[in-house]
Amino acid sequence: METITKIETWADAHHPQWIDFLRILLGLFILYKGVLFISNTDALMNLMENKDLQFFNLGLAHYVAFAHLVGGFLIALGLVTRFAILFQLPILLVAVFFVNIDSGFLSVSNNLEFELSLLVLILLIVFLVYGSGKFSLDHYMKQHPKW
Repeated sequence: METITKIETWADAHHPQWIDFLRILLGLFILYKGVLFISNTDALMNLMENKDLQFFNLGLAHYVAFAHLVGGFLIALGLVTRFAILFQLPILLVAVFFVNIDSGFLSVSNNLEFELSLLVLILLIVFLVYGSGKFSLDHYMKQHPKW
């Protein structure tokens, strides 16, 4: 627990303000992807084509959509950002290392999905370390504890 406190203290001292706007954009992008998954669940189910695990795949599709919707919203607001990121990391790890392997990493048919997934994964790791920043509900709630 002491290590986490040290990381938070370091991140608060070395947190540029422009990175908060990047966090907001990242959250809105993840929220957008969640809306896309809900509006087109067939595309998500096609990514997970294993016929033996249809019930598991359906549950996984619901987890991905829900985690993107709620997590993207929380990341954009800066509310429990690190907690929301922890739910996003497994999704992006699977997207980067398992889903994009079949279509080939830098192939034309991939439509930059690998690069986009990798960028989002890197940004999630950055914000896991840096936290939500000054333009966030977390910071506001720390400044106004009786609110």
